[in-house]
Amino acid sequence: MARKLRTKEMVRLSVEEYKEAEKEPLVVVLDDVRSIYNVGSVFRTCDAFRVEAVYLCGISAQPPGKEMHKTALGAEESVAWRYFPTALEAVEELKQRGYTVYAIEQAEGSISAEDFRAEPGRRYAIVLGNEVKGVHQEVIDASDGCIEIRQDGTKHSMNVSVTAGIIIYKILRG
Repeated sequence: MARKLRTKEMVRLSVEEYKEAEKEPLVVVLDDVRSIYNVGSVFRTCDAFRVEAVYLCGISAQPPGKEMHKTALGAEESVAWRYFPTALEAVEELKQRGYTVYAIEQAEGSISAEDFRAEPGRRYAIVLGNEVKGVHQEVIDASDGCIEIRQDGTKHSMNVSVTAGIIIYKILRG
């Protein structure tokens, strides 16, 4: 029978050690994500996978904040982040820096997350959209493609922070 580990038994980096540690070549772009709790949850997931950075765009909340801290649990202090007025500006900069950018969206010609295979050595960015409207069309147009998570239920969307976790895991762990 397995015994659950105590917190003190888990080897964790300090915020300072985390900032100095090697990061995964992935940037997560939040395109007008309206819920501060979703933003905090994305920070926490990005910390868990040592994602390079989070780009907060448009109305997406920015640290610091007590509400964000409720779900980020301090990850907003460890994970690097930048603000852009629009996700399009963030995507354009990432592409200039050599990133392959995928919008996470249900779109014509999208790649199924099940079929997606990250290429070793390539730097990626993913764009996650607003909880109601999704990723802006001009951001989709500027991206290298779209990745879609197959959904077999009655709903047409998933929570943005859950989607982030699934896609980050898929890109980084295959």
